[in-house]
Amino acid sequence: MKQIAVTFTVNDEKVTVTSDTNRSLLDVLRDDLALTGAKDGCGGEGECGACTVILNNNPVNACLVLIGQVTGCWVETIENLSAGGKLHPLQKAFVEAGAVQCGFCTPGVIMSAKALLDRGARCGEGDIREAMSGNLCRCTGYVKMIDAVQLAAREMRK
Repeated sequence: MKQIAVTFTVNDEKVTVTSDTNRSLLDVLRDDLALTGAKDGCGGEGECGACTVILNNNPVNACLVLIGQVTGCWVETIENLSAGGKLHPLQKAFVEAGAVQCGFCTPGVIMSAKALLDRGARCGEGDIREAMSGNLCRCTGYVKMIDAVQLAAREMRK
């Protein structure tokens, strides 16, 4: 396999990794950078959204992004949300609304919701459902997750 050196910013820290060109961003985040918040739920098929991260302000499935595609990019993972040990309003709202069950999908759902809120988008039920449409949750009916995103949006507007 061909090796490449890739420099990008992850969670506000510039990093350089040397990797095979065919490795995914998810593999590099988890295996090389020990950022295990993004989960591998579908074996790299891009069907579950458990690996959602924010890449240049857009939510993406990290399992579908080849590492060479992130050269010079900005990546944010769930680990960046609780800066200084304080929960992000989305994380806090997910707890308060009871939107967490098994928790496997939660990091990806939160990152999709964060991208929505970062864009300053409306947070009606339809907007939130659209933002989370790439995130599969097998435990919930999404109602409490939608409630949590709306709660966080209200809190962040204060």
